[in-house]
Amino acid sequence: MKKFKELFLELTASDIIVICFALFLSLLNAIFHYKIPMWHFDILINFAFIGLIFALVFLHKITQKTFWEQFHYWYLVPTIFLSFKEVGYMIKYIHLGKDYDQFLIAIDRFIFGTDPTHVLFNIANPFLTEILQIAYSTFYFLPVILGIDLLINKNKRGLTYSTFIIVYGFYLSYLGYFLWPGIGPRFTLHVFENTSKELPGLFLTDFLREFLNLGEGIPFGTPNPASVVQRDVFPSGHTQMTLLSMYLAYKFKAGSRKFIIPAGILLIFGTVYLRYHYFVDLLGGGVFMILTLVSGRYIYNKWAEYKKETPFDWKSFK
Repeated sequence: MKKFKELFLELTASDIIVICFALFLSLLNAIFHYKIPMWHFDILINFAFIGLIFALVFLHKITQKTFWEQFHYWYLVPTIFLSFKEVGYMIKYIHLGKDYDQFLIAIDRFIFGTDPTHVLFNIANPFLTEILQIAYSTFYFLPVILGIDLLINKNKRGLTYSTFIIVYGFYLSYLGYFLWPGIGPRFTLHVFENTSKELPGLFLTDFLREFLNLGEGIPFGTPNPASVVQRDVFPSGHTQMTLLSMYLAYKFKAGSRKFIIPAGILLIFGTVYLRYHYFVDLLGGGVFMILTLVSGRYIYNKWAEYKKETPFDWKSFK
C-alpha cells in the first residue's frame, strides 16, 4: 500500500485528469449500458489505459531514463484523439440522433438576423479558402508546437502546466459535446456534398478537407455523412483550445507565439467561414476557455499542494 501511494504521488496533474475522465467515461458506459452496444469493451479499454499510465510512471521512476520521461509527456497527444473518438461513439447511442443544431442556429439568427456562414460566402474566394483551410488544419499542431518550444527552452514548469491546461481543456469541451451535440452548418444550412464546389481552394484544400472528414468519421463517399459525423459543435473546441494555446504562448513569452497567434486568429475565423461551426459555438469556446483557465489553475495547485510541491504562480515567470 505504501509503495502504491508513492507511485500515486508520482502522477502529474495531467495524469490525474486523464484517469478521472477515463473513469467518468466508464461510469457513463455502465449507466447507459442498455444503449451502448460495446459498453463493456469501452470500460475494459479505459481501465487498461489507466494501467498503462501507472506503468509509464513506474518505468520512469525505477529507470530515471529520459525516454520514459518524454513518453510520459507525449502519450497525451494520441490520448486526446482516442478519447474524442470514444466520446463520439457514446454520444451517437446516448442521444440517439437528438441534435441541438436548430437551437444554435436560432441563437445566431437572434444575434445577426441571418446565418453568418451565408454572409461570409459573399467574400469567399479560392485563395482565402486555401489559407483558412491550412490554418484550420494546424489545430492539433499548435499545442504540440508550444510544448516543443517550452521543452527546447527547458521551461519544465511551463511545459507541465501548459500540458495540464490543454488536456483539461479538451476534456471540458468533450463534456459540452455530451450536453449539446450538433453537426454544424455544413450539414444543416448547406449541402455537405457541395462544399468543395462552393468553397474551392487551390492546392491543398480538398486533401486537407477529406483528411479532416476522415478524422470525424466520414470517409470519402459516405452515403449519409450527417448520420455518422461526430457531434462536436458546441462549444467550438477549435476556438477554445486555440485561444488557450495563444494565451499560454503569450504568457510564457514562447518564441513560437509569433506563429501560434496569427495562425490561431486565422483558424478561429476559418471555423465559421469553412462552415464547421456556428458563431455561437465560438462564444461557447471563449467561455469554456475562461472556465478552463480559472478552474484548471485551482485543480493544478490543489494537486501540487497534495504532493507538497510549489503551486503554480504566473508571478514566478515574470
